[in-house]
Amino acid sequence: MLRTGAPQFMRRTLLNGPTCSTRATFTNVFRKPHPVSAPRTISFKRPTNLAVTLHKPMNTAIQRYASTHPGTPYDHIDKKAEKRIGKSEIEPDPEAVSTDSTVRHVFTEEGVEEREKDTDMLAGVKADLRTIKETFALTDVPREALYFGMAGLLPYVATSLSTVYLAWDINHAHETGTGFLLSGQTAELILHVVEPLQIGYGAVIISFLGAIHWGLEWAKYGGTHGYRRYAIGVAAPAIAWPTTLLPIEYALIAQFLAFNFLYFADARATVRGWAPHWYPPYRFVLTFIVGASIVISLVGRGQIADKVGKLPGPADRLKALRDSQMASLEKEEDERRAKIIAKDEEDDDED
Repeated sequence: MLRTGAPQFMRRTLLNGPTCSTRATFTNVFRKPHPVSAPRTISFKRPTNLAVTLHKPMNTAIQRYASTHPGTPYDHIDKKAEKRIGKSEIEPDPEAVSTDSTVRHVFTEEGVEEREKDTDMLAGVKADLRTIKETFALTDVPREALYFGMAGLLPYVATSLSTVYLAWDINHAHETGTGFLLSGQTAELILHVVEPLQIGYGAVIISFLGAIHWGLEWAKYGGTHGYRRYAIGVAAPAIAWPTTLLPIEYALIAQFLAFNFLYFADARATVRGWAPHWYPPYRFVLTFIVGASIVISLVGRGQIADKVGKLPGPADRLKALRDSQMASLEKEEDERRAKIIAKDEEDDDED
């Protein structure tokens, strides 16, 4: 068996240089025999308590005792232990054997991995794709809620795609003189029907999202919270329905902001324990599709803003009604004044 040179090193140190000052310190360091170990390389780091301080002198009697007394504990070889270890068989471990397992490093610690692993340049992209996949998987969402929610997106997606196609057909008619499938006038008329449908359906969905919080409050999910939870349900339709009075572009933008505001409110409600844990991912997917549909509609509408007439909306109709009423009042007032003047003239003629 091979042993390290620690005992010989310590003996030379004790004989040639100053060491610690008390016998207690010396005996504490070398109370147990040094264990037998496998051969080490020059990178083997000796225990720090074998190092001897240089600023404390040692008594000569301790040096003489440590170097001449037979059977000192730090230089005792346990032959029985060495025989027992020598007779023991090394258990094979093929998994630990590799091209570097028998290499003894000179300038580094044994067992320390020095070779840097290759950096995966696409690690960030893969992590993002994994996050997107987990988000859109919706494995925790009840199947009924998932199916009905996705089915509720179909009218919104259909109206958005119809807007884009009709805008393209109108542009095609202006460039070539005829539409691809529809004439320019027909496409414009259908567009004026599709746009109010999308705005009205969006107002209905926003109101429905607010009503969900009333249902959670009645079910006492996460406890009862009173006006704070009811306020979310009231704010949703209060924001949604006035958008039907706005022009198409402003109405779509307002509903886009309303959908995002409600998603933020739903996420905060889930953090407070007012909604199930699967509700924010579910709402995120639905809001993402609705938001993309609104953007598509705005892009299609922007391509034909100067080529189609403006369909009068509710606000325009109200304005027209007010103007007609004012015109009627002015006309009645003029007729009344004319009658009064005519009557005065008749009276003057009689006189």
